[in-house]
Amino acid sequence: MSIRHGLLALLERGQMYGYQLRAAFEESTGSTWPLNIGQVYTTLSRLERDGLVRPLPEHEGGQRPYEITDAGRADLALWFATPISRTDRPRDELAIKLALALTTPGVDVRAVVQTQRSATMRALQELTRLKYASDKPEDLPWRLVLDAMVFQAEAEIRWLDHCETSLVRYRPAPSRPAAPDARAVDHPDQTVHR
Repeated sequence: MSIRHGLLALLERGQMYGYQLRAAFEESTGSTWPLNIGQVYTTLSRLERDGLVRPLPEHEGGQRPYEITDAGRADLALWFATPISRTDRPRDELAIKLALALTTPGVDVRAVVQTQRSATMRALQELTRLKYASDKPEDLPWRLVLDAMVFQAEAEIRWLDHCETSLVRYRPAPSRPAAPDARAVDHPDQTVHR
């Protein structure tokens, strides 16, 4: 999720200053994506530069609220109307880690899979506990985020099962000897020093 669009969506509710935006963002996502206040103000500065929000006069306490502009509303509407592409999502570090583990000498890939499965199972249990901790109607946005995280954890466990099955059948290609140094072949009576 884009912090930029998250803040625009919150400002569509009404004027807010940085700390209010941070609290509302974390409340809306069930604190599953904590923001630091620096991210909020950096993003607000960019949104202001791009004409998507405008600052309002400071309150007595020194807080400066922001409001969304018409251009911001148009950008937000486009974001909501556009599906998220798989290529827009971050790289899957776990898939990359396992691919590299297969080709790195001395790595016990099965242990890597088992360690990840244990961690994912613990996370899934905690997410499930959180999901059923509250059923108030106002908690629906938070529960939907939790549901997505539960489904992702379940899919990861299924994928790890698949990896484990694939490892049972995996037979690495025999390693080829390193190619001889071309200079040593051209001059067999000379030793090449590096």
